[in-house]
Amino acid sequence: MDPQAHFQTLARYGAWATARLLDAVAALDDVDYRRDVGLFFKSVHGTLNHLLVGEHLLWFRRFAEGISPMVKLDEEAEPDRARLAQRLLNGAARWRPLIESWPVERFDGQLSYTTMRGQPATLPFAATLAHVFNHGTHHRGQITAALTRLSQPCPELDLVYMLQQEQAKP
Repeated sequence: MDPQAHFQTLARYGAWATARLLDAVAALDDVDYRRDVGLFFKSVHGTLNHLLVGEHLLWFRRFAEGISPMVKLDEEAEPDRARLAQRLLNGAARWRPLIESWPVERFDGQLSYTTMRGQPATLPFAATLAHVFNHGTHHRGQITAALTRLSQPCPELDLVYMLQQEQAKP
């Protein structure tokens, strides 16, 4: 398997799934959007903020810039829901060009960074990148469960639906 093509697919999927999820979330009124619905980060808003912090303000910078900013995983990085949605969409769009810029050998290497506890860490590059995309899938799934709990329709977010949609395009 070509690792660059594989991670390009995961980056496309992350952007596609994020856009679909945000379309569904837009139907929530602000009370339900910010309501504690029992998620790890309490609300839909809290979980979306965690995605912004984790995927884009932390991991993207570790991969793209080689720095490990000290951020809190439960930080409200963006209080405004419209700006948060736009930042998530913009952040998701940044992964594909970054992945495309790496030589294929990079995926066999290591990623060195500083943990949230200030400790140095070195992990396999490709597996750690897979973590970032898996993390997003996990939290998008939590938000779809919250939408169900709030009696809202949920989008289909399975990867195969994106692949089928791409295949159907002329």
